[in-house]
Amino acid sequence: MARMKFLCDAERCIECNGCVTACKNDNEVPWGINRRRVVTINDGEPGEKSISVACMHCSDAPCMAVCPVNCFYKTDEGVVLHDKDLCIGCGYCFYACPFGAPQFPQQGAFGQRGKMDKCTFCNGGPEEDNSQAEFEKYGRNRLAEGKLPLCAEMCSTKALLAGDGDVVSDIFRNRVTVRGKGAEVWGWSSAYGKPEAPAAAPAKGGA
Repeated sequence: MARMKFLCDAERCIECNGCVTACKNDNEVPWGINRRRVVTINDGEPGEKSISVACMHCSDAPCMAVCPVNCFYKTDEGVVLHDKDLCIGCGYCFYACPFGAPQFPQQGAFGQRGKMDKCTFCNGGPEEDNSQAEFEKYGRNRLAEGKLPLCAEMCSTKALLAGDGDVVSDIFRNRVTVRGKGAEVWGWSSAYGKPEAPAAAPAKGGA
């Protein structure tokens, strides 16, 4: 069984926000809710990188662990979904999620929380597949149509990958190999920004 995952290639992301726009338009996401957003690190400085962030559909999702009403559930393909009819808007999932994926509509001057909303991997919700009730609550169910999330399909540079985790990993692994960084792509210099130690000079032969 496929395990659906997202992966954003920071070497390719150009911060065009096409993925954000595609998600909002296709799912008719309410104003103030961003199921996907683009985050830029070191903006305007050397080493600037951008990455598209949404719900990562974790294998061991912290949002599921802290929800007091168990509104979260996981599909056979590993997509983490939620039931808005059960959600009480407590916000625990928002504080538990390291990606800030759960979103809450701000209603009134004091920010009273409504029903939680988040990326569904374009997999809808507990209602009947592709029904009007499902679309109104969770957006389009593209997986039921045999399609991948629109955010990934609309990415102009193919920085955002979505689909079976094994296939996505293979695609990214091939890209890294072609770039020539090899096994050192996640090495000390990449993680901490420190230069690699210079190679030792070859020993001179004796006379």
